[in-house]
Amino acid sequence: MKSWQIVRLVAGTFILLSLALGIEGSPIFVSPWWLAFTAFVGSNLLQSALTKWCLMESILRKFGVQPGC
Repeated sequence: MKSWQIVRLVAGTFILLSLALGIEGSPIFVSPWWLAFTAFVGSNLLQSALTKWCLMESILRKFGVQPGC
């Protein structure tokens, strides 16, 4: 996988997991504060789209993951 694919995979996983942990109707509900993590991930995706820079992608590249086009 390319670095941009891993970033999107991890972001999607974090969003779905934090929604499951933060919505009261969920069978694995913990606290509504998990929705703040959902907002954090979403704001980082927005920032990445506007600035064309993503910290996680930079870290993945340092670990040797190939950048994508």
